[in-house]
Amino acid sequence: MERRITRQIKIGSVAIGGNNPIALQSMTNARDYDGILEQMLALQNAGCDIVRLAVPDMDTVRILGRLKENVAMPIVADIHFDYRLALESAHAGVDKIRINPGNIGDLDRIKAVANICAQKGLPIRIGVNGGSLESDILQKYGEVSADALMASAVKNIQLLEKFDFDNIVVSIKSSSVPMMMAANQIFSEKYDYPLHLGVTEAGTLKSGTIKGAVGIGGLLAGGIGDTIRVSLTAPVVEEIHSGREILKASGRYHGGGVEIISCPTCARASVDIIAIANELEMQIEHNLPHTTRGKLLKVAVMGCAVNGPGEAREADLGVACGNGEGLLFSKGRPTHKVLESEIVSALMQEISLLQ
Repeated sequence: MERRITRQIKIGSVAIGGNNPIALQSMTNARDYDGILEQMLALQNAGCDIVRLAVPDMDTVRILGRLKENVAMPIVADIHFDYRLALESAHAGVDKIRINPGNIGDLDRIKAVANICAQKGLPIRIGVNGGSLESDILQKYGEVSADALMASAVKNIQLLEKFDFDNIVVSIKSSSVPMMMAANQIFSEKYDYPLHLGVTEAGTLKSGTIKGAVGIGGLLAGGIGDTIRVSLTAPVVEEIHSGREILKASGRYHGGGVEIISCPTCARASVDIIAIANELEMQIEHNLPHTTRGKLLKVAVMGCAVNGPGEAREADLGVACGNGEGLLFSKGRPTHKVLESEIVSALMQEISLLQ
């Protein structure tokens, strides 16, 4: 499905919206400079495009400049309630401010944040979720719903537009996947502001990734979305790994690297396909640097001749396993055989030659 084209917004060196690639985001959870820097560098090495950190106090504002000196990714300051933290974060050199305009005070405070961001060319991300709906909207709609989330987003957009500020990114999140999807679909029909997609409070690595795949991936496959964060109760780098796989599955991935195709196994398999596929995935994750350039290689791990070069003929590289050995193939054409114990190392060697 064709991608919905939104207005382009620049976040530091990264552009989102328009025809730009979908940007991957994550958020640090460390509280001190060394811990935050360590997480940001790990995220950067994993392929994160934009990183966000909570700015709850002036102590955090004071380390923003140092972080900017040592991190290549654009940095987003996440602000709640205290508009002065947004002003000082802008002065400190962050690349975007994330606020909910409705919770930082009266119009003069909103105007002050809009003015400093306009002066410095910083976008503002309006963050709306089911847990922070305004009381008047809850009263009007009677409950948290897709329409209520949409109304909150529109209300907050209008607060910024009142001061001629439209350098805006919008996120409409919910822990309910159907509600999050519906709200973003409604919004995308009426506005061209770029959308930051996410399922909030999604859960652990397994359940959160599944929710993200359904909600984020479903919208992306339908052409909606410009940047994503897969919120997980897990080490922060896992959000990037999960996000990248969601982009691949939804057909919206534009980077290089490897996509593993593997069969679910059946009684025909005479080798441990599960162990081979998992080991290959781990070796790729730990030994091949992520790259935003180059070709995305499709590598197939298949359990027998039925699911081998035939069904996986479009794979750039693959192996069909059986009787203690593996037959390597490329684009459906067999190349050579290796022992079962050598399958992963042989695939890694062939991958390195193709990249």
